[in-house]
Amino acid sequence: MELRQLNTFQTVATTLNFSRAAEALNYVPSNVTMQIKALEEELDVRLFDRLGKQLVLTTAGKRFLTHVQDVLNKLDEARSSVLHDNEVLSGTLTISANEVVCAYRLPDVFKLFRSRYPRVRLIFRSVPNLQLKQTLFEGTSDVVFVLDEHIQSTGLAVEPLTKETFRLFAAPDHPLVRQNELLLEDFHEEVFLINEKGCPYRTMFDRTFNKGDIDSMSSLEFQSAEAIKQCAISGIGIAFLPEIVAEVEVNRGELMPLLWPIPDLDVYTQISWHKDKWLSPIILAFIETAREVMTLEEFC
Repeated sequence: MELRQLNTFQTVATTLNFSRAAEALNYVPSNVTMQIKALEEELDVRLFDRLGKQLVLTTAGKRFLTHVQDVLNKLDEARSSVLHDNEVLSGTLTISANEVVCAYRLPDVFKLFRSRYPRVRLIFRSVPNLQLKQTLFEGTSDVVFVLDEHIQSTGLAVEPLTKETFRLFAAPDHPLVRQNELLLEDFHEEVFLINEKGCPYRTMFDRTFNKGDIDSMSSLEFQSAEAIKQCAISGIGIAFLPEIVAEVEVNRGELMPLLWPIPDLDVYTQISWHKDKWLSPIILAFIETAREVMTLEEFC
């Protein structure tokens, strides 16, 4: 069993795609396939299942990944202990986040980090909200970003970075845009464009409006914040979104915020990592870069 095989296995387990893993490792895809096949033959166990075009870790693969992460983390720790302070950082860092954080918060973080540490290989995974924290426990992510109300966890370190404001948005010609004051009754017969149940945003929306009696309220559910935004621009209904998602469209006059306060929401973009994970110089440098770019102005 070779170290490069363990690195390759970790990268494939993180990307769940041979081509993307090959690109990240600067290998040809056939090389990655051969290394994984050799590893499976040596262990006499299948590490991945190929379900059509989808690659998934087997139960044995998940168990093996936990030990591989420990080995590679220890190796990184040993390597960093003998490096000089002026040594250029190099290695691999895996980051996960949902669609909104990826599109609207992380590009500036990635840009600054890459300019400072060009030899660090960044692997990014877009992961649904409900699965983000699990990737830290499984070891498939080094750091994750979560957009949610403040998270309390015994197993994870969680740090709020910047507060996010949620608003209701509608097309400029929507009748409610012209009203200076809105009541719950004004939303009768309206269509709300919201995330599917299980998403933190949906939980916030339900908690906000279940306090009122809006029996006639209807909704369309989406997995994508971008889809919600585009449907609102088209006049299909009222969107419930983080303010940052609609900032450009509001400035262009394609969407308008409704004068309806969203109560009781303390939502933050938060960075998180496993409490038991050794924070390598690369991880520490990335966390510091994220803090610098997404400075939290106030947190109570």
